[in-house]
Amino acid sequence: MIKRLAWGAVALAVLAAAGFYAIGGRTGALLLYVKYVMRQEYAPSREVTWQQGPAVAAAGQAKRPPNVVLIVADDLGFNDITHYGGGIAGGKVPTPNIDSIASDGVNFRNGYSGNATCAPSRAAMMTGRYPTRFGFEFTPTPKQFMKAITGMATTGQLRPPIYHVERESNLIPYEDMGLPTTEITIAKLLQGAGYHTVQVGKWHLGDNPQFRPYSHGFNESLSHLHAASMFLPPKHPNVVNARQDFDPIDKFLWAAEPWVVRFKDQEPFQPPKYMTDYLTDEAVKVVAANKNRPFFMYLAYNAPHTPLQATREDYDALSFIPDHTMRVYAAMIRSLDRNIGRVLQSLKDQGLDDNTLVIFTSDNGGAHYIGLDGLNSPYRGWKATFFEGGIHVPFFMRWPGVIPKGSTVQSPVSHFDIFATAAAAAGRPVPTDRPIDGVNLLPFISQASTGRPHETLFWRTDTYRVVRDGDWKLQVSERPKKEWLYDLAADPTEKVNLATREPERLAALKAKLATWDKAQRKPLWPSLGEGAIAIDKNLKQTAAADDEHIYYAN
Repeated sequence: MIKRLAWGAVALAVLAAAGFYAIGGRTGALLLYVKYVMRQEYAPSREVTWQQGPAVAAAGQAKRPPNVVLIVADDLGFNDITHYGGGIAGGKVPTPNIDSIASDGVNFRNGYSGNATCAPSRAAMMTGRYPTRFGFEFTPTPKQFMKAITGMATTGQLRPPIYHVERESNLIPYEDMGLPTTEITIAKLLQGAGYHTVQVGKWHLGDNPQFRPYSHGFNESLSHLHAASMFLPPKHPNVVNARQDFDPIDKFLWAAEPWVVRFKDQEPFQPPKYMTDYLTDEAVKVVAANKNRPFFMYLAYNAPHTPLQATREDYDALSFIPDHTMRVYAAMIRSLDRNIGRVLQSLKDQGLDDNTLVIFTSDNGGAHYIGLDGLNSPYRGWKATFFEGGIHVPFFMRWPGVIPKGSTVQSPVSHFDIFATAAAAAGRPVPTDRPIDGVNLLPFISQASTGRPHETLFWRTDTYRVVRDGDWKLQVSERPKKEWLYDLAADPTEKVNLATREPERLAALKAKLATWDKAQRKPLWPSLGEGAIAIDKNLKQTAAADDEHIYYAN
């Protein structure tokens, strides 16, 4: 066994790094949370043994339903890849493998995430429904963590976080926060159609046994604990780190984040190498193990989410990038693209390429707390905002022989469409005992199609609500009390607020938003904290009084 550092010592390291001693009463809250994270011991690396499918293909293999591989990046910015003509570091770090999924298939040019933050967005993907329909509105987070983080000061911050102590009485235990098992996931749906279902990487839909992937239709799972992990230990000889000293949460991650995975419900253990490489190694094994039976693999990388860590090889390959943080982040993108290429190649090596639907997206937009500009260019906003930068994400599919190469769909689509599309590919009907918000996107890829998958899309987190209706988009916020109305056909980057010029349209869209809102469920647990996010500045930049901003709740 490898014993982790004593929780008290790590907590003190966090407090010292964050300048937290001045917070007073909230010190205890952070100590408790660090104890929660750090109290475990983790085993050294070991081999994972995946279930092996049939040694030979069953009779009628030619009619076998397609495999489905869903690849999800974590906090990937719209401009982090080169498919759109840009790319990280001024386009100097190409992403040919990610780009190939679009060029060999379809690019949904107006692809939207289910939410502007990780967990609710993933809930939308898995269920084909607005996460607000079943109360999964906020990311599962312990009270102690929210208390601590909202009490920590940020450099240059004019608008402090808000902690809602009055909501504590409605809080449920952290262990009870997860995707309700009454929901039907893609895995559960495809499992019922004879698919072998595998989850690799980030889950983020509940960490206790009753919410783990096995409870949601996955036959096998190799997961991070608590939805996150270091990529390598900070002092590993092969790692290059970039710490964000201006971000309180980043300071916490460096002190408390584990470097660990869990296979099935077995004892957690440390992986043998850089996390992105390791998850790919195992995904390639999954493809080989299932080459003779239909399978669904949900491969959820934690890159390029913080903490920013690259391998020395990828970092050294980008010596032309002068800024250290940008270079580490770009090296993570380089690694992510290379590893996705390995997964695509494994499908070819096993003769599965033509009979596999590959879907690629990001859970939300790039984050302001990295301290880099341009991640979501040309769009305004970041992760944790409903401006386009927070929810307008890369969204590609490829299925040779079914999806024409180089296809483009301009109409808005959403993460929850993945559910119905995968079901249709597998020949499986979607549930009829509940509203399914997603639609099968395959018919809309044809150039002969003139319809739109959705006329209207909605988003909600606490008192911040958004509707896109046709090409018009309305954002309504209580903090600050403001309305933003944009004509995305004429103004896709949300520069000209038309709220005061279009009162009738404003009223009509608010009415649609209110009607939809009434059909959603009360959150399963309340939001305890809200943080101010500047729309046009990253967290490293000094805030100004006239900066446009929103408060985002979790």
